[in-house]
Amino acid sequence: MAGGQGRRRRRRAARAEQTRQAERMRTRVRLLIELTARNAAYRKGLLAAADGLSPQEAAIMGALEGHGLQVPQLHDVLCGGHVLVDDPGLYEEWLFPEVSHQRLSSHHRDVDKTRYPDIGMRGAVVREKLHGRTATGTWLQLEKTPAAFGKRKLPSLNDLRHLLDYFVYRITRSNVGPWGLSRVTERRPMYLSPALALPTGVGPEISHALAATLRGIEESDDQTSASADLAVRFPPPERGDPTDELGRALSGRGGRGLFGNSEVWVSEAPLPPAAEVLFAPGSQPQPGTRWIEEDGIEDDG
Repeated sequence: MAGGQGRRRRRRAARAEQTRQAERMRTRVRLLIELTARNAAYRKGLLAAADGLSPQEAAIMGALEGHGLQVPQLHDVLCGGHVLVDDPGLYEEWLFPEVSHQRLSSHHRDVDKTRYPDIGMRGAVVREKLHGRTATGTWLQLEKTPAAFGKRKLPSLNDLRHLLDYFVYRITRSNVGPWGLSRVTERRPMYLSPALALPTGVGPEISHALAATLRGIEESDDQTSASADLAVRFPPPERGDPTDELGRALSGRGGRGLFGNSEVWVSEAPLPPAAEVLFAPGSQPQPGTRWIEEDGIEDDG
């Protein structure tokens, strides 16, 4: 009896934590949508749909962000852009027994669909999420209209609408997503976490020349970043070979970050002292001079 109560408590705690994570992601996704909406249009109703973001949708959005999705790219994802992620494990992570279902699609036919069937899922934001395996990772695409072809039943109204979306694709060469059109198609997909890094060795001559160059840069930085007396008092750390640290400055998914390539808006008013300096009337002093407060005269610098 005690063991059963413990399992139920753990399940309730897990569900509560999942709900909290979904609420945090719901707030985050709404803010990101508001940011992208400043520079790109969506179909009506997206912000209202974001308020109903499910825990499963939140998990998908969080995984995309964790694999390098940037704010400008979010618009294409919501508008049906085709996404390739260099992580095959996402195929299993995005299988949610309570809401996922197998789907038929024409995407990535080179993959064994009997072993890795395409998976659909419906939600307030994703409308109809479709994902599957690639040879080295996972692909994902959001659709405006769900379809259920190939299940031995008569076509439904949604199936006919899905056909209309296909005609729009053929005419515009753009995917028809839940909140707009995207030119990011399977032929021109969006890549997240591309596995392009390949370590390679260099010869001794190149290694010595590179190390000498790096030491020269460090010495130059020491002379220009601080006065000579401070540079002597605080020498840089001694390293046997500075080339050993190349490529180690950024850990994990180091790079441009979530807001890379994003336009930046400043909505706050400037601080009062800054505003006084920026907008104060009168002439400005010439370069190389400074004002003396006591007598209000200029002093040549």
